[in-house]
Amino acid sequence: MINQIPKIKHTDSGNFFLLAGPCAIEGEDIAMRIAEKIVRITNDLKIPYVFKGSYRKANRSRLDSFTGIGDEKALKILRKVSETFDVPTVTDIHESHEAALAAEYVDILQIPAFLCRQTDLLVAAAETGKVVNVKKGQFLSGGSMQFAVNKIRESGNDLVMLTERGNSFGYQDMIVDYRGIPEMQANNCPVVLDITHSLQQPNQTSGVTGGKPELIETVAKAGIAVGVDGIFIETHPDPANAKSDGANMLHLDNLENLLTKLVKLRQTVINL
Repeated sequence: MINQIPKIKHTDSGNFFLLAGPCAIEGEDIAMRIAEKIVRITNDLKIPYVFKGSYRKANRSRLDSFTGIGDEKALKILRKVSETFDVPTVTDIHESHEAALAAEYVDILQIPAFLCRQTDLLVAAAETGKVVNVKKGQFLSGGSMQFAVNKIRESGNDLVMLTERGNSFGYQDMIVDYRGIPEMQANNCPVVLDITHSLQQPNQTSGVTGGKPELIETVAKAGIAVGVDGIFIETHPDPANAKSDGANMLHLDNLENLLTKLVKLRQTVINL
């Protein structure tokens, strides 16, 4: 199915594919800067790459949290990234009426974890004909995601993938149950491991989500070892000042070293 994503490259390399970029589109200059660097790295390593950026953040804890620079402005930046660097793009949608609008600008529509059971949203995304990436809810098992897959397929769209992003572990921590990876792969669709969101520390008393970025390499290596098809990483040149989810993001300067290690691990795994 990955071969059906427009503009996707290096699909014959045997590597995992990568969804990566900033949490949110903060502006054109920084989006282009991030994309340029990741495109260079992934071309060098022959990793199939999709640029990720949310055009709007709707599920924030506080009313004064950053939600975006304007829907159309952000979506146009996503389109410019795609046209400039000849790469596919992915963004989140939160309500069913957003599906058709976002589909005009990006190649993959992503369903946030909190919304993975919203039938109208899944159907609307499916009906665009775009690839649909459904993030597994923090409250669901891997096996239960078959129903989200079925909703999309029964709506006439076979272009679906699933993303593991950790399960709630108490009130303020996440944990990845790696048994869920093969459970979701049993649906005959690609499965992605969202590294950075799996290391979130939600529900902080400040209303700003925390994170454990020092464990990004640990979680990523484990995901590659158990055979995930793709990985998802939010990255930024200045995470401390990112407008959204900076606490769990990977510094952009550290991405190449991490991906180099993961490519070597992948080669070992597929040769076992």
